Amino acid sequence: MKEKILRINTAKRKSQKDSVPETWQHLGGRGLLACILVDEVPATCEPLGAKNKLIFAPGLMVGHRLSSCDRISIGGKSPLTGGVKEANAGGTTGLAIAQLGIKAIILEDKPINDAWQIIHISAEGVKFESADELIGMGVYETAPHLLEKYGKKVAIALIGQGGEMELSAAGIQNLDKEGIPSRMAGRGGRGALMGSKRIKAIVIDFSGGKKPSIADQPAFNAAKKSYTKALIGHPQTKTYHDYGTASMVNMTSYFGSIPTRGFSEGTFEGAEKISGENMRETLLERGGESNPSHACMPACTIQCSNIYGGEDGKTLVSPLEYETIGLLGSNLGIDDLDTVARLNWELNDLGLDTIEIGAALGVAAQAGLLDWNDGTRALQLVSDIKTGSPLGRILGNGAATTGKVLGVERVPVVKGQAMPAYDPRAIKGTGVTFATSPQGADHTCGLTIRAKIKHTEPEGQAELSRGSQINMAGFDTLGACLFAGFGFAAATGSIAALLNARYGWDVDENILQELGKETLKLERKFNRLAGFTPADDRLPEWMTRETLPPTNAVFDVSDEDLDNVFKW
Repeated sequence: MKEKILRINTAKRKSQKDSVPETWQHLGGRGLLACILVDEVPATCEPLGAKNKLIFAPGLMVGHRLSSCDRISIGGKSPLTGGVKEANAGGTTGLAIAQLGIKAIILEDKPINDAWQIIHISAEGVKFESADELIGMGVYETAPHLLEKYGKKVAIALIGQGGEMELSAAGIQNLDKEGIPSRMAGRGGRGALMGSKRIKAIVIDFSGGKKPSIADQPAFNAAKKSYTKALIGHPQTKTYHDYGTASMVNMTSYFGSIPTRGFSEGTFEGAEKISGENMRETLLERGGESNPSHACMPACTIQCSNIYGGEDGKTLVSPLEYETIGLLGSNLGIDDLDTVARLNWELNDLGLDTIEIGAALGVAAQAGLLDWNDGTRALQLVSDIKTGSPLGRILGNGAATTGKVLGVERVPVVKGQAMPAYDPRAIKGTGVTFATSPQGADHTCGLTIRAKIKHTEPEGQAELSRGSQINMAGFDTLGACLFAGFGFAAATGSIAALLNARYGWDVDENILQELGKETLKLERKFNRLAGFTPADDRLPEWMTRETLPPTNAVFDVSDEDLDNVFKW
């Protein structure tokens, strides 16, 4: 079965399947998304207008239940940054699309009325159905309705009230393997773009699908075995299995880079209380539905996710991740995981990016709208977003908007997008990534904290970021989780072996870097056409002059180094 491009016109409510253009065939995920944007979307278009497109693209390795390699890339021109934006997620959406023989779904045009729709995709075709009864519902109420109507053998991508309001911090939720809408493509306003096309949910029935064809099954099986063995045996796999991404709390604290009280300090006195180690002990003690190790994708062997249960063992939220802990915890001076979990649940239900809203709340605290360590007031402000009040809409449009309206200079954003939970003054390689990535400030585009380098010194940071950005763009194009890299690094040549066996290609061990470079070139091309200049590849000025305790570092990587990151 040859893969097809599924085009869905949201204004005419029609669909068609097209052959995959030759120039798209070697790409998937983030790389394919960037290629489609360059080829088909006017870079200067209005992000929430009819000319922008919302793209769902599984990575090249998706569809075979290869551990940590079933991720979906979702993107278009960002209403938050005004440039290219891909956000990827685990769950079952990528797997379902791939098993229907679809290389990418492209949502086009924009309805002229406000009639909300559900898009139902199956082996039989595409149907539009009214979503009127679901409007105003959060994702946790919407998903069960859809599962009851369409059955359990479906994947669902959906938005909450944040997407309905077209807030720039809105993401797109995806079901996990248990059918819970907990895997968000959160960054860059993907949910606003989906809301602008008046699509509440996309339901993908893959009961009539099958695994994508494999050119050389024995070779694929051998490469899969080698990779899986290496991944299971890697020491970092156990760390992330036991403590999840929350294990980064103690690491960032050690380096003095955990965002604290509006990015004013790099250490947090309550770090131990919100650490992955304390979370694991708490969840094991509470029992019930609590689980410190949980897979976000079918067949994942790492299981770095979690189910965070309350004192009664009932689920408060799933998952509770490091970035959320950093932006809604230490960044707001909150040292109680239960409070962070409640904030997390509310934002998940609204379909909002916890990083962006956490940063916006930190800006609001600087403006005097809430005190540090005031979880009750933080929850009230999130409730304001839900009601669609003027203040709520300001916060829901992200940190940059909040800073402009409230007159706050110290806003941790690049290209209009909030920084994740790594202060770039203390981890300067990651700071280079925040500054120069075409995606805006995004740790998934090139995190450098594990590198053996003096992180507070400017020398060598641009080169370090370059290599990390190339690799991560490659992984996103494969549909591989960041942590899959542990297995691929240990099983030398496994990426090339898997791709050659899957597609009948003849690529060598450099394929990850080749895919990464091509993806970054395409993204930068789109941004240049959209009007971006080197001036956009900079951190906020206040971070270049304001020291960060306890290291007392400023961001002092030179403009020349920043401008040379993509010269390879």
